[in-house]
Formats: sequence, structure tokens, C-alpha cells
Amino acid sequence: MLERPDPTPARPAADAGPALVEAAVARLAPVLPMLTELGERFVAAGHELALVGGPVRDAFLGRVSPDLDLTTDARPDAILGVVRGWADAHWDIGRDFGTIGVRKGSHTIEITTYRADTYDRTSRKPEVMFGDALEGDLVRRDFTVNAMAVRLPSLEFVDVHGGLPDLVARRLMTPAAPEESFADDPLRMMRAARFAAQLGFEVAPEVRAAMQERAETLTMISAERVRDEFSKLVLSPDPRLGLTLLVDTGLAAVFLPELPALRLEVDEHHRHKDVYEHTLTVLEQAIALEGPADGPPESVPGPDLVLRLAALFHDIGKPPTRRFEKGGGVSFHHHEVVGAKLTSKRMKAMRYDKDTTKQVSRLVELHLRFHGYGDGQWTDSAVRRYATDAGPLLQRLHRLTRSDCTTRNVRKAQRLSRAYDDLEVRIDRLAAEEELGRVRPELNGNEIAEALGIRPGPVLGEAYDYLLSVRLDDGPIGKDAAREKLLAWWAARGEA
Repeated sequence: MLERPDPTPARPAADAGPALVEAAVARLAPVLPMLTELGERFVAAGHELALVGGPVRDAFLGRVSPDLDLTTDARPDAILGVVRGWADAHWDIGRDFGTIGVRKGSHTIEITTYRADTYDRTSRKPEVMFGDALEGDLVRRDFTVNAMAVRLPSLEFVDVHGGLPDLVARRLMTPAAPEESFADDPLRMMRAARFAAQLGFEVAPEVRAAMQERAETLTMISAERVRDEFSKLVLSPDPRLGLTLLVDTGLAAVFLPELPALRLEVDEHHRHKDVYEHTLTVLEQAIALEGPADGPPESVPGPDLVLRLAALFHDIGKPPTRRFEKGGGVSFHHHEVVGAKLTSKRMKAMRYDKDTTKQVSRLVELHLRFHGYGDGQWTDSAVRRYATDAGPLLQRLHRLTRSDCTTRNVRKAQRLSRAYDDLEVRIDRLAAEEELGRVRPELNGNEIAEALGIRPGPVLGEAYDYLLSVRLDDGPIGKDAAREKLLAWWAARGEA
């Protein structure tokens, strides 16, 4: 049993087990009175209760976990009996799986009955079985660092699978044999990559080997569950660690084959960048350009899923468009157009929502639009089109375009940066003068219909698009001049 420590202990040495435990409990000090009170209620009712999983792991890591996950030998009905009159609110949406949700003040707590599930390893559907011992519940968890617990109210630390030594070593290992753990739930292989990215941990060699051996079994998992784990990985502090693990173990080839396909063989006679490494660098640079989480929308507050996915997918059109040119060059003509289509197809297969898919695909399509700006002066018309084509994605496009420069040539990098600085200044100037975000033809639909004597329909749409192009090319010219151009277009069209 542990005495409650001083709430601000000195940081312990890495090998000081008891001191680590004491410091971890100290970090739980803000919620311990509430958890202790709840633990006493369970004990009084003849049941066990323990804090388990992420909150315990995060306490050792010096982090504050937003979750409070508890486990108990009490069945759902008994849990409800204990929390009634204590909780401010409770819900039983997860009752069939043994989980009761509770709200106490500002805290949300999930209390789950010990589990001893068995799995149908051909469908990955668990047969929900309740257990009677904490130790049995812990062995079914994904990794040892998530299989540590603190009994309540005694504050007894329980670590039957060596989670603390693994945490000190910054190592991911499974409580059971990795091949058995992944056979029970192949999604745990994705979670290994995600935790590597989130926590900066290394995956144990035997875990990596099991991931390689069982990569194909990921096909048993729904696209939605794979997508959710992948998104969490991409939104982590260091996605490179997790993405590299997914590619190296063959998991990426199962659900995102476009990523390992970027590892193009580099012919010594046809030199070009390593597209895979370039992509990971672009992603890192895009992350560095995100604004603070509480920043204004124009700063692109991080972590931003759309920007990060666009950085990851921006060059997936290169492998299918690669051509070896005479003289030893390599070309990837129209890879941005091909890449946008591939991005949309892949994201739909991964069950991303329509808006996210559309935004990421559009950024991939636009990411090369800037190139050539530094070689020839763009007209104001070209600048307007660049900004209006990007629309609400403009700030993300700024960051993606800047991130796409990974050259080691300092002068070239500086030249590109200056050119983009200049483009942004011009966009800001035109936006201030003309409100680019709300560019419209200078005649509205009714005025166009009246001028041409036509009714709403496809022809009116063509006329509207023509006047929009005039607005973008010529800037504000006034209603009279716009009407004259419209009538001239109409006459030339042969419809007068």
C-alpha cells in the first residue's frame, strides 16, 4: 500500500521503481479524493475497483490523461447500484460490454466489468465474457504499459506483466505472446504504430515480427476502425515513427498501398528524389507550420488532419506517372491531377467523410500550382485565380506549398521562400482591395437574366461563369462594363 505523497515530488531517477510509482500517484492527486471515495463505495458493496490503462500509464509519463478508466468485478447492474446517488449522471449505452458511464463534476468516468473475452479468429468478433479477477482482465489488454492498475481505495500498484520496466525502457510489448494478442484483435497492430507515434516508444522485436507475420489479417478489421487508428497516428506528435513502422511491417500495404509505393527504386542513371523520404519530410515540415491549438482559424491550428493528410498524399500520383526521359531525366507529368484522383479513391475506401476527402484531394490537386511563379511575373488575374481556386483552403495551401520544398540547395530554397513570400503579399493586397474570399460576378443572376432576356437554366449558368471569369481576369470593372462584355459574349455566342 502506498501513502499519499507530497503533490510536488522531485522527478525520480529512471530506475527508481518505488519512486516512480509514488510520483505517478502524486500526479493523480487532483482526482484521487473522488476516486478514493468511489473505491470505498465499491468495497463497502463487496466489490473491487481499480484505475487501469491509459490514466495509469500517463501518470508515469508525467501527462494528464483526459480519460478515467476503471475496472471492477461488479457486473453492470451492481455498478449502477453503487454509483446511484453518488454520480451526477450515468448512462449504460455500453452495458452489453460491461461498461457504465458516469459523470461526477467535470469528470467523465467509464467503469467496466473485468473481461475474459474469447475471440472468433476468423471474424474477430468477441464473445463477451465477464471475469472475476483483475489479473485476468489485465492479460487481455493490448500492451504491457496499458496493463498496469492502481487498486482503489488502497492505492496498491498492480503490474503483473512488467509494464513499468517496459515504460522505463520506452518499449511496447504485449502482455500475452504478440502473435496471440494480434490473433485476438489485429487492430492492435495499428495501435502499436499509433502508440509509437504518440509516445515515441520503440516496438519490441518480437512484436514487430508478429506484425510482419500477421499483417494480412488486418483485412478482418472494418475500414472505419482502421481509419480511426490511422487518423490518431497522423495527428500524433511524431507520425513518422508510426508511418515507418506501418510501411516496414507490411501493414500499410494492406490498407494504404500508395504509401509504400512511394519507395521508388532510384536508378543511378535517372536520379530523382527519394519520394517516400521526401513525403515524410514534407509532413514534418507541414506540422511545424501549424498554428497553436488555440490559435485563430487562419493560423491553421494544429493538429490539423486535412493539412497532414494532404502532405502525406501530395505525391502519390508520382509512381503511376513516372517516365524516364532521354538524357537521364525523370518526369512525373500531371502527377498532381492523378494524385488527387487516387487520394479521393483511397480516402473513400477508408470511409473518410465527404468534406475531408474533398478538401484533401483539392489540396493535392493544387499543390503544384505555385511552381512557375518565381520564373515569370504572374498577373493580378493569375493571383486572383490562385486564391479563389483555393478558397477556404488557402491557408492550408500556403503551408503545404512551403512544406513541399525539401531541397538541400540553400539558395534554391531561399529563392522559393522569397517567391512565396511575395505571392502571399500580393494575395493579401488584392484581398484587401477586392475581398477575394467573396469574389462574384458584378451582375447577379437576376441582372444577367434581365440583360439577356432568358430564364434560369443551364444557359444562365454559362453566362454567370463567363462573368466570373471576367471578374477574375479584369478585376472590378463596374456593372455597365460588365453588362457590355456580357452582351458581346452573348452576340458572339450566336444566341442574340
